[in-house]
Amino acid sequence: MNTKLSELPIDERIKLVEELWDSIATDQKALPLTVEQKAELDNRLDAYEADGNRGRLAAESITDIRRKL
Repeated sequence: MNTKLSELPIDERIKLVEELWDSIATDQKALPLTVEQKAELDNRLDAYEADGNRGRLAAESITDIRRKL
């Protein structure tokens, strides 16, 4: 393929990115977590379990985002 990516229409470039991201997501074992990442996830889980804050509903967050647009 000799086409430069920047010459493709934006919708085609977005489609390529989506396909690439999906291919990465399906192979999670190819990207093992580092020791630091595992420790951070453990810290966040401990903090969540300590305070029990479930956060906000997605619908509330989406409403706030749309309001700001």
